[in-house]
This record gives sequence, C-alpha cells and structure tokens, in this order.
Amino acid sequence: MLEGKIAIVTGGTGALGAAVVQALLAAGAVVWVPYRVDGEIERLRRLPGLPDGASLAGAVVDLTDEAAVHGAYGQVAATYAGIDILVNVAGGFAGGEPVHRTPWSLWQTQLDINLKTAVISCAAAIPHMLERGGGAIVNVSSRTATQSAKYVAAYGAAKRALLQLTEALAAELRDRDITANAILPSVIDTPANRAGDPNADHGRWVAPEAIARVVLFLVGPDARIISGAAIPVYGKA
Repeated sequence: MLEGKIAIVTGGTGALGAAVVQALLAAGAVVWVPYRVDGEIERLRRLPGLPDGASLAGAVVDLTDEAAVHGAYGQVAATYAGIDILVNVAGGFAGGEPVHRTPWSLWQTQLDINLKTAVISCAAAIPHMLERGGGAIVNVSSRTATQSAKYVAAYGAAKRALLQLTEALAAELRDRDITANAILPSVIDTPANRAGDPNADHGRWVAPEAIARVVLFLVGPDARIISGAAIPVYGKA
C-alpha cells in the first residue's frame, strides 16, 4: 500500500504515535521518527508486532527548534530521496485552572508543543513533498478543539489552531497534490489515561491502533480526494 513512501511521524514514541508508526511500517513505508530522549527509538524498535525488516530510523530533534527540524528533515530527504508523508502526533496536555488563573507561560507552552511543532515540521517537510510531486499531511488535533470545556482553554486554543493550519495547508497545496487533514481524538485508551482515570468506563475509549488505521487511510491512495477535513475519532467516548 505504501511501498516506497517515506514517512515522518512526530511524537512517534508515544502511545498513539507508536501505533501510527507500526501501521505505516506494516503498510510498507519507511518511517523516520524525531524523538526527545536517547534510547526512545530503541524502545520503539522492540515493540511487538513490528514487521520483520521494517525500515525504522530517527534522531533526537527539538521540534520547536526551526533550524534543527529543517536540518533533520533535509537529511531525511537526502538519505531516502524525498519525503512523502508527515504525521504530526507530537503534543501534550496541560490544564486544570480557569482562564483567569492560567498564566501566559502555560498558554505559551501549549502553543509551542501542540502548534509550533506542527507548523515547523510542515514548513520543513513540504518543500521535499513538492519535489516528489505530492504527499500527505495528517495533524492530530483534539475533540477539545471544537467542543471545549472548563479548565482546558490553552490546550483547546492550541488544538483549534491546528485546524486552521490544516485548512490553510489544504487550500495552499490543493493544486500541488499534497493533502492535509486532521483527526480529532477524544480520550485515547492508553496506560497513562487509565492510570489517571481508573474508575472510568475504559471500554468507551478508543484504542490507539484504531486511530492509527484512520491515519493510514488518510495518507494512503484511497484518500487522495480528501483534504481539509477534520475527522472525529471519538468512538463512544
């Protein structure tokens, strides 16, 4: 399905990111993962279910460092003769206070890890997609982007900005055969989320592997007519 395609997955060592990496590898793609801490890529390679001979590589990269990201993605393109797919999973949640008690520093952190990382990665990857004659981008937003609640304003604003980014990319790249779409998870069924909410009905949450299959569809050949979409992946959550 994706044989010969070169994919970059930010946040690829987290629960959802790792599921996306596994799905892309199983579909035949070469996958490159920027990560934060030495040893994370080795842990990713040890995950059960990775196909034999899977082409997985990566490097430590600060995704908020514009020069570092451009340099790293340029090296990926030089090594593999291009970039075809970018999945921006990198991000994080912080909240718990009303707007009037939330310092700007938290807003800035949420914008940096959820929006800035995606903007910089898109800027670094798109020129190489243009050289290849096309590509696919998937940004991981959140249900909170469109259905906000108390005490999540900074996170929700950053994730909503990802939707604007996705729509702008779709409009700009429509005639260049590069699609840009977003997915909107709610609560993902991960060990960390189960630990944080042990009394919840975990059966209503969505497994990372199920979300990864949606990402796989969006970057695959059957989704070339879809761009600018924001797709809920809530399950029963």
